Amino acid sequence: MTIMTEPETHQNSPTRTWVKMLILSLFVGGVATFFILDGSQYLTLETIKNNRDALLVYTENNFALMIVIAIGIYTLSTALSIPGAVMLSLVTGFLFGRWIGTAIIMFSATLGATLVFLAARYLFAEAAQRRMGSLAQKVIAGFHRDAFSYLLFLRLVPVFPFWLVNLVPAFTPVKTRTYILATAIGITPGSFVFSNLGQSLGRINSLNELISREILIALALLGLFALIPIIVRKFKPLKQKGKK
Repeated sequence: MTIMTEPETHQNSPTRTWVKMLILSLFVGGVATFFILDGSQYLTLETIKNNRDALLVYTENNFALMIVIAIGIYTLSTALSIPGAVMLSLVTGFLFGRWIGTAIIMFSATLGATLVFLAARYLFAEAAQRRMGSLAQKVIAGFHRDAFSYLLFLRLVPVFPFWLVNLVPAFTPVKTRTYILATAIGITPGSFVFSNLGQSLGRINSLNELISREILIALALLGLFALIPIIVRKFKPLKQKGKK
């Protein structure tokens, strides 16, 4: 059983090595640029609230352009695993409303996560495969059998960091289309929540005010619902044995 399920070239040609180096350089360079330029200063609640009127006016006058800009920034921040997704989601909801905002967040986050997934698989999956023992291979096999449900659970329940969930599946046999579908569906509830909250951006004084216990419980229940197919599959053989 191998990690990669899609066609891959095992021969490590010079061209392939240079492509890998280029991809890795782009990711590392992007993250380094963000921190060198202190990009985090633009993703604070205070900065956004101080510029909210100017942003709103510019968006109203350049709606289509701002949609493209919003998608580009959100996708890039997700792909580079740059902190600030919550703030970007709030701003997106504030500028475009709950429905268009949700669509932008869902599309951009899915695209960015997929770029990370593909890059990690292309750069590191072969090396990870060679170093994994038999136990790890069994875990991967189990993930492969229930890939969609596992991914959906991880996306719905905000227990693990988003960037971590983007990377880990790259070292499993999950297919790219399964990853994209589970990601898109799994992040939809959270995208709607933050986009909806973004409409009250001016009244938010702290990001700690955003997530209530009720929201966390609702997301957790959705996550458990995603695990139902796995639970049913595990108990079905037991029931069949009991009938014999």
